[in-house]
Amino acid sequence: MIVIFKYAKRIEKIPPYLFAQLDKKREQVAARGVDVINLSIGDPDLPTPKKIIETLKREAENPINHKYPSYEGMLEFREAVSDWYKKRFNVTVDPQTETLSLIGSKEGIAHIYLAFVQPGDISLVPSPGYPVYNVGTILSDGTPYVMPLLKKNGFLPDLDAIPQEALNKAKIMFINYPNNPTAAIASIEFMRKAVQLAKKHNIALCHDCAYSELSYDGYVAPSILEVEGAKEVAIEFHSLSKTYCMTGWRCGYAVGNREIIAGLSRIKTNVDSGIFQAIQHAGITALRDVTDEQDEIKEVFGERRDVLTAGMKSLGFDATPPKATFYLWIPVPHGYSSMDFCTRVIDEAGVMITPGVGFGAEGEGYFRMAYTVSKDRLTEAVDRISKLKF
Repeated sequence: MIVIFKYAKRIEKIPPYLFAQLDKKREQVAARGVDVINLSIGDPDLPTPKKIIETLKREAENPINHKYPSYEGMLEFREAVSDWYKKRFNVTVDPQTETLSLIGSKEGIAHIYLAFVQPGDISLVPSPGYPVYNVGTILSDGTPYVMPLLKKNGFLPDLDAIPQEALNKAKIMFINYPNNPTAAIASIEFMRKAVQLAKKHNIALCHDCAYSELSYDGYVAPSILEVEGAKEVAIEFHSLSKTYCMTGWRCGYAVGNREIIAGLSRIKTNVDSGIFQAIQHAGITALRDVTDEQDEIKEVFGERRDVLTAGMKSLGFDATPPKATFYLWIPVPHGYSSMDFCTRVIDEAGVMITPGVGFGAEGEGYFRMAYTVSKDRLTEAVDRISKLKF
């Protein structure tokens, strides 16, 4: 007897996860003996700074850390987050009520919708954008309303173009700057406008700020909480993943409006048991004692940015060096869809890049390259692509 299981309707609405599909494609090409250069995912190849690793080793041997951690995160970790925000942005967040630990910011982003979105509600999500913004809405039985990120607007959403009907039903709005995948940046003036809109329409404003510390050429990314009155409506998601090359550690946090934090905390305390305390201790070391190493990480990515940008420009691509993130967002050659272009590049050159359409329909016509491999590998990737003669 064959048993057939029927997925819930919400699952049927969710497309396969882009990066899982890309992994399968990479494995298929590698199985042919191809040395694949993977520029598709934002996963730093640099090691986590040694001080952080040493803290983990020490704390992992302490039996106190082998028990269940605090659901909201160790107070000492949340205090380190609060101190970092004060030092970095001159923003005060209460470690007790305005700070929450996350098992990586992706987890918190996915769960925030469950706290505030019901059937019939709308969430305002950017496209192209991190796929979880859209998926989190669907899992909460809400309806995504797409805010297109267009080149003519500097890849910022046109807040004035959102129809009144959508604003009336909206419960959450997500923005993300420095931006993934476009690498665009936003001014504090834009963030101020977003805060004003959220206040007017009672919308929980969520800012994904994961790339704020990967900036170049003297650019310093702002926090949305720097906007006066932002904590009345906004929270910010951050992570140790990109800043300290800790993607696999799964250690992040949210800060801001205490009611929004409390809603997210209620979901989390019912579905997970927090972060391993040894990792939280390592996170404290990162936030308090890894400034020099973080500057070195940023310098390495800045050099790689210049190598890849110059290389792609030499091939005739419209590549612009970004002021932040570790991504290039580049138009595909004439006559190609983003998927067709990226498929040809992996099949014929063994270089894996990400089709823009994977970040939403408005990403069609672009591809994303992550400079998360060495300069030599970036140069080799450009050389391989040059032989395809687009």
